[in-house]
Amino acid sequence: MPQHIGIVGCSAEGAALCYRTICAEGAALLGPHAHPEISMHTPSLAAYVDCLDRGDLQGVADLMLASARKLAAAGADFLICPDNTIHQAMPLVAPHSPLPWLHIAEVVADAAVQRGFHRLGITGTRWLVDSAVYPDKLVARGLQYLRPNDAERDELGRIIMDELVCGIFRPEAVASFQRVMERMKNEGCDAVVLGCTEIPLIINDGNSPLPTLDSTRLLARAALQRAVHGRT
Repeated sequence: MPQHIGIVGCSAEGAALCYRTICAEGAALLGPHAHPEISMHTPSLAAYVDCLDRGDLQGVADLMLASARKLAAAGADFLICPDNTIHQAMPLVAPHSPLPWLHIAEVVADAAVQRGFHRLGITGTRWLVDSAVYPDKLVARGLQYLRPNDAERDELGRIIMDELVCGIFRPEAVASFQRVMERMKNEGCDAVVLGCTEIPLIINDGNSPLPTLDSTRLLARAALQRAVHGRT
């Protein structure tokens, strides 16, 4: 039997895309209409945002651990979190978690190596791109990276938090992301990390100036492999 996947949700759009991907792509591994058992727990996004605004990573970790304990009680075998930003708290979470986790940035970094990329642009909320979540995992695999500049961080962060997490998708938002990615391409990046789980809702290989690393779907596929084969 496949393992039971526990999803620690944060924002609805990203968590929903991850969930749908697991369900839709499970059939390729398990047969028509089949997918592993999945449970998800999601506290109010406002609770996470309040902690992030205060720089309270222990508060973020406490929210993640509360979800982890509920999912363990529901029978999950391992956990994923389809939210890049709150992975900042993972060093505080992992030592106290009742279950093992797949780390979204590790999954993305592994995919970048497998695809032969060398220098990645990082996009996401300001909280994420200011953090070491991706740099640490990319450098550990011999990869270089480029962050958005300050003005770009503010604009992308505004789009993500005011629009994408609310299910608002505007052509102007697509154009903003494309401009940032074009600059990254001109500065030597050969791929871009869609480092907010909502970004794949508006950006993909068809409209991006760079090949994309879709953190949401990569995490979902890694969870499928772990659930079915015991490995990512």
